[in-house]
Amino acid sequence: MLDDKLHKKLTFRQENNSLRELKSHPTMIDFSSNDYLGFAKMKWSNTSSSGSTGSRLISGHSSLYEATEQKIADFHQSESALIFNSGYTANLGLLSCVPQKEDTVIYDQLCHASIRDGLKMTLARNFSFKHNDTHDLTKKIQQATGIVYVVVESVYSMDGDSAPLEEINRICKQYNAKLIIDEAHAIGVFGRMGEGLAQELNCFARMYGFGKAMGSHGAAIVGSKLLIDYLVNFSRPFIYTTALPPHAIERINWAYDSLKNTTQRKDLQTNISHFKAYCKHPGLIFSQSAIQCIVIGGTDKTKTISNHIQNHGFDVRPILHPTVEQSKERIRICLHSYNSEDEINALCQLINQTT
Repeated sequence: MLDDKLHKKLTFRQENNSLRELKSHPTMIDFSSNDYLGFAKMKWSNTSSSGSTGSRLISGHSSLYEATEQKIADFHQSESALIFNSGYTANLGLLSCVPQKEDTVIYDQLCHASIRDGLKMTLARNFSFKHNDTHDLTKKIQQATGIVYVVVESVYSMDGDSAPLEEINRICKQYNAKLIIDEAHAIGVFGRMGEGLAQELNCFARMYGFGKAMGSHGAAIVGSKLLIDYLVNFSRPFIYTTALPPHAIERINWAYDSLKNTTQRKDLQTNISHFKAYCKHPGLIFSQSAIQCIVIGGTDKTKTISNHIQNHGFDVRPILHPTVEQSKERIRICLHSYNSEDEINALCQLINQTT
């Protein structure tokens, strides 16, 4: 009976041409990964243990963790920081335990699945506001009860667009709401030192993911010492998981040190500008970030065009419903510091020829 149910759901996806499959394209030119600065490709010397032996509260904690969390807090001009095993578990761990039953969480409707899944685990009321619509956000805050939390991303992963952070911050101050910002796609890409877009704002908490421009793994929540102490005691995704191994923590250290070299960020910004100058497809949604997208509409057409581009040696991926709304299926282009001008020109030529 269970097998029949699972098979029926998979068959439905297959019939709608939206069945997900794991694919590797090691020989293609990378225009799909989140390795914006090329850090993931860089070698480094490492002699640390590959196992952490337990959770942070049992045997997985160390002075290396403490030093790295202090480095993260100092870099982001915050009182404290706490490392989680991924951006997903960081958002899950924060949102599932901090808002209480009498509180309200208001989140942007295009927030990542990890934010939505964290809110499924909270007892607080939660509802969305229209994407980047500060007027709608204000209306929702005025209707909220208890302590109000506002959750946004500084850079959104599907369109690559940025939230109007200064205006959202102003609204949160006006209504005494707690602002939480996911900086996963901004760290390393924006800011004088790659610190992201939210450094100067009055945030309750910020989340920094290390699996994208930082070329590492894991994530950190930064905020007050009180918040971090609370998470250590009540965040189940932190408490009940094996800690990241020492070599992963050393890699996070290395990534923060590597941000001091601005060459990769400059190269990335040059490539973003070059792509935007040469790509002319009518479905393009340009952004200031490393993420550009071409809205095609329709699963079949989107997959056909992405396959055509892949057949010419460029690793791009279709983003289909239910990840995005129906009729907004798209091809997502991720630019990197290491993409050459010739590669970008050739990709743009292929894109410009599609309709």
